[in-house]
Amino acid sequence: MRIVIIGGVAGGMSAATRLRRLDERAEVIVLEKGPYVSFANCGLPYYVAGEIDERTDLLVQTPEALQARFNLDVRPNSEAISIDSDNKEVVVQTDQETYTLGYDKLILSPGAKPFIPPANGLEEAENIFTLRSVPDVDAISNFIHIHNPKKAVVIGAGFIGLEMAESLVQRGMEVTIVEKAPHVLPPFDEEMAAYVTKELAANGVRLYTGLAAESFEEKGKIVVLENGERLESDITLMSVGVKPETTVALTAGVETGLRGGIVVNDQYETSQKDIYAVGDAIVVKQQINEEDTMIALASPANRQGRQVADVISGLERKNKGSIGTAIVRVFKMAAAATGLNERQLQQADEVYEVIHIQGKSHAGYYPNAKTIVLKLLFHPTTGKIYGAQAIGEDGVDKRIDIIATAIKAGMTVQDLPEL
Repeated sequence: MRIVIIGGVAGGMSAATRLRRLDERAEVIVLEKGPYVSFANCGLPYYVAGEIDERTDLLVQTPEALQARFNLDVRPNSEAISIDSDNKEVVVQTDQETYTLGYDKLILSPGAKPFIPPANGLEEAENIFTLRSVPDVDAISNFIHIHNPKKAVVIGAGFIGLEMAESLVQRGMEVTIVEKAPHVLPPFDEEMAAYVTKELAANGVRLYTGLAAESFEEKGKIVVLENGERLESDITLMSVGVKPETTVALTAGVETGLRGGIVVNDQYETSQKDIYAVGDAIVVKQQINEEDTMIALASPANRQGRQVADVISGLERKNKGSIGTAIVRVFKMAAAATGLNERQLQQADEVYEVIHIQGKSHAGYYPNAKTIVLKLLFHPTTGKIYGAQAIGEDGVDKRIDIIATAIKAGMTVQDLPEL
């Protein structure tokens, strides 16, 4: 059996290596349009900051190593440009040639691409970057090395935006963040995000919320906001979100849904026979309320890749959904969340209650105990846990991991004191 995987990194490479572990005889071919098939995308901002010294540390696996260890046919710089689902063929384009590749099973793991909102002057700008891949981080690092920018603007205060703001401060720049939402970290509730806002201010980061960048002037040197205010910028990072990369998937006629994401069933099958999909490009179920959602995180993509390999290999596996557990560091502060936030519960007309508590990262009598602020959302009658958010300098990951586990296990708020 020949299994072709379009896209590497988290979902695609997890599927490929799991397939090989389950079947030594299957022909597994991975097509990656970029030069790197397996890299640590979560580490990219820290390479810009200089915390990760060696660029090679970002490269998890090479095609040669994957061939030697797993006997995988990994083809970088090979872009799948169309899929003929009737004849089960993929058209592949490289720098040297265009060829057709047949398949028995096809796994789509194309990921997501940065969303770039329309703005005047964007095309002429020479100092605006996005960050999703190793070539992106190379371009940013080279620009900093050559131009030695002093002022930076980060558009978007989500996870990557905040990580990059910190990285640019560490590179000695004066940083301004522009966020269209009312507060930083839109997945968090306002009172929790306020702690992050305070941490940004303490580190000299200027912040504009409730505003978008309307246009760019002087080849990107001037960022014009909706209110007419003009910001000087030597380097600008666009980090306003991502959208599923479904260009090649659409040529196969697969069904799409929420925000253009690929629709799959609970075994990752698309609407086309023998075509599966995983990762940032698919619509998943928010396990807590069974609503459609998009969760662009590496951990779910890795898990989905392994599960789809199990399915193709004939093992009983079911995609139960995700709950969106994530963490970000902002200077000395860590902010983590799992499940649904208060805004989402209000939009869904859910009945819920909230508890805010403060605790310490370890016993208070022992030196250097740090305060943790925790918010928990739950149903007042059934005790069902809807979600949680935590902010602090230390121990935040432990608390949120435990609550995420409790949610997955179907435990209630009444069970938590027993942990």
